[in-house]
Amino acid sequence: MKITKFPNEFVNAIPVLKTIEKAGFEAYFVGGCVRDTLLGIPLHDVDITSSAYPAEIKEIFNRTVDTGIEHGTVMVLDHGEGYEVTTFRTESTYQDFRRPDHVTFVRSLDEDLKRRDLTINALAMDADGNVVDLFHGLDDLKNKIIRAVGNPHERYHEDALRMMRSIRFMSQLDFNLESETEKAIEDNAHLLEKIAVERIHVEWIKTLLGQRPQLGIQKFISTGLYQYCPDFADYKDGLIAMSKLDQLHLDSEIECWVLMGHMFSLKPQKTAKLMRDWKSSNDLINQVELAQTALECQSGLTDPHVLFETGKELTLAANHILKILNQSTVTDEAIKTAYEELPIKGNADIAVDGSALIKELGMKPGPQFGKALTAIKDQILDGKLANDHDQLLAFVRENFM
Repeated sequence: MKITKFPNEFVNAIPVLKTIEKAGFEAYFVGGCVRDTLLGIPLHDVDITSSAYPAEIKEIFNRTVDTGIEHGTVMVLDHGEGYEVTTFRTESTYQDFRRPDHVTFVRSLDEDLKRRDLTINALAMDADGNVVDLFHGLDDLKNKIIRAVGNPHERYHEDALRMMRSIRFMSQLDFNLESETEKAIEDNAHLLEKIAVERIHVEWIKTLLGQRPQLGIQKFISTGLYQYCPDFADYKDGLIAMSKLDQLHLDSEIECWVLMGHMFSLKPQKTAKLMRDWKSSNDLINQVELAQTALECQSGLTDPHVLFETGKELTLAANHILKILNQSTVTDEAIKTAYEELPIKGNADIAVDGSALIKELGMKPGPQFGKALTAIKDQILDGKLANDHDQLLAFVRENFM
């Protein structure tokens, strides 16, 4: 097969391939960028593989960076862009199920493609658009099949994360899992315990953000992978319920965790505990707690207090989850309008702060001090007081001194 219409990402990178070829070596675009071009999906990056060894690549190009030279990867800097060029390689045994014991550079593209995870990711293309397909990846693309390259048990023993990647690509591409590949995941699911939580985390969230997450979740459960993820063995029923949601289209990782918290019947603080076990960042945890609190608030998402505490974007995220659950008739426009009409949108907007209470009223920090600041905010949000410096001081003087 030959690709005749190149995305701009390929057009810009072709001079790199041509330069390598001119030096007497082979060079190809490889992996996801070829797959996505064939599927008509926008490219995120371009991967290049070559018969040239890292030292040879560095001799060919004037500007390079050793981004992963021990694994054969050198970044070539060309016209303001960086292109990672990786030498054809084979890999030894994988005693820890995630990293090869050692990597051997080779001159054969065939040997390089044999080590890749899925047939649809083992496609290469030269600078003229000729596609190299050793494992019927083109047929699997056409038939929407996720299939491991060669023996699936060997591929998953090499890197157990590949099982999660297989599930993720099902969701992202709306493909089906080939039966032998699925059986290999079932047989080897326990190996996922060997993989760092952070790596599993990335694949799981990508699965939920795919175009058919229900499909990915279903296989995540049926193959048993869920049992070897942090805490998920306790939440099988919640995962099953998620897989049955009709309109499951999530827009952000925040929405993923808010939905999981809700489907697992967790309070925001318990969702935060789950997220910590999944090695989530503190910032993400805080945002999810706010959004889930808003989702569960009985006063509604257009309530001024909810909007003030949660913010517009997180409130919209909560509303999206409620719509997925068929539990909201509030429009996004109503939320945006209510937010814009808030008299204050953050503590910095309040005309009186703690220092003013100390300097102008002589208040001392303590329980009354905190109550006064909270009352000021609530009075403004409820429309009972204007956000006016003198009025707010008078209110505090009358009620808290």
